[in-house]
Amino acid sequence: MRWERLLFAHWPVSAASLRPWMPAALELDLLDGQAWLGVVPFRMNCVRLRGLPPIPGTACFPELNVRTYVRHGGQSGVWFFSLDAANPLAVVLARSLYHLAYRHARMVCGEAGGTVDFSSFRTDRAFPDAHLLARYRPNGPVFQSQPGTPIHWLTERYSLFSSDKTGRLYQGRIAHARWALQNATVGLSINTMTQGLGFELTEAPPLVHYSDSIDVEAWPIRRLNV
Repeated sequence: MRWERLLFAHWPVSAASLRPWMPAALELDLLDGQAWLGVVPFRMNCVRLRGLPPIPGTACFPELNVRTYVRHGGQSGVWFFSLDAANPLAVVLARSLYHLAYRHARMVCGEAGGTVDFSSFRTDRAFPDAHLLARYRPNGPVFQSQPGTPIHWLTERYSLFSSDKTGRLYQGRIAHARWALQNATVGLSINTMTQGLGFELTEAPPLVHYSDSIDVEAWPIRRLNV
C-alpha cells in the first residue's frame, strides 16, 4: 500500500488519561517521562494483497488514526485508539483480520495548490461521534529525522499492537523506508477525535510534520503469549 499526503499532529498528554483505554499488558512508551497522542490523517492508495491485484473499490480511500506509543516485551510500537476510514469493506476486513479499532466514516481528502483539505465525520453509530476538519501543507525542505530526536521517536515505528474482544493481545509488523518529512503549517477547524476517550486535546499548537508519500508492506498479526 501507499500512504499519501500524511500529516503527523502530536500533542503531549498525561499518561493517566490514556492508561484506562489500553490493555494492561502494554506499557506506555514515554518520551522524557511524557506520553504523546497522535492524530494522523492521510490517504491510502494502491492497497492490495501481496502478489495480487487490488480489489475493485478498495484500493484508495482516506483514513484517520488516533494513536499513542507503547512497549511490550522490550519492543516498541503503536497502539491505535481509533482508525476511521471511508471504505466499508476495508473497515470490516481490518477489524476481523487485525483486531484494530476501525470505524466507518464519511471522509474527503482533497488537494489544491499544495494544500490538503481533510474532513472526517464518523458515521459508525456504535461508537462516539468524532470529527476532524483540517487544512495543512508542507512548509520547508524534505528531511529525515535523526535517531535520538523527538520526531524520530514519534514517527519511526514498525510495529503495532491490537486486542480482540476477549482481551487477547496481538502484534503486527510493517516495513517501509525512513520517513521523508517536512515541517508543516496546519489549521484545525474541528478536532473532536479524543472526546470518546474522555478528554479534549489542548488548544496549544501540536507538533506537526508532513510526508508526501511512502510505500508500506504489512504482515499478518501474531498472537502474543501474555
